[in-house]
Amino acid sequence: MELNIEEALRYLGAGSGAPEALRRETETMAARLTAAVRPRYVYRVFPLVREGDAFLLSGSGVTLTGRSARTMLAQCGRAALLACTLGAGFDAMLRAEQARGMDGAVILDACGGAWVEAGCNAAEEELRGKLPGAYLTDRFSPGYGDLPLELQPAVCSALDAERRIGIHVSESFLINPVKSVTAVIGISDRPQMARIRGCAFCSMNKTCALRKGGKSCAI
Repeated sequence: MELNIEEALRYLGAGSGAPEALRRETETMAARLTAAVRPRYVYRVFPLVREGDAFLLSGSGVTLTGRSARTMLAQCGRAALLACTLGAGFDAMLRAEQARGMDGAVILDACGGAWVEAGCNAAEEELRGKLPGAYLTDRFSPGYGDLPLELQPAVCSALDAERRIGIHVSESFLINPVKSVTAVIGISDRPQMARIRGCAFCSMNKTCALRKGGKSCAI
């Protein structure tokens, strides 16, 4: 598992054209982070049942609605729920960095985003290895596209995520610790070509600071 420096730089709004000094600072911060904190994840696979325009993950208590789910799961008979977190250790690191100065804290936050993404990638590769002959869709998360953020409690409950990896959901449906992710992955017996990544599907597309600056996070 490796932290993708280019991804961290994209989160900083810099990308491949980042100044060399910023790249070095990001690499140093990434090394500190990966030495101190490792992503933890949990996932489960559920049968997928079509109910009108929605998809029920049988036995999970999770029902997926909206265009994003219909696009991603149209050819799927199963789906996996995934949760990944950097845990309270990252939150403590971030608070300490904020006390020293915001420049370092911003870089650490970007590295944290890339590091939890690496954890999600590792979980997906592990899942893929357990499902020979199956094809996976892209990951998509509550709050992305038109998949409701209100699904977070049901997803975390289905995964027993609070007990297993320390993730809990706030009253406003945000998940904590701060660098935590939940996602859905469709599982099919045929290659999956549908893609919903990009600004057009993102629930932040009206308020995103990167878009205001003419950039993209490139996911």
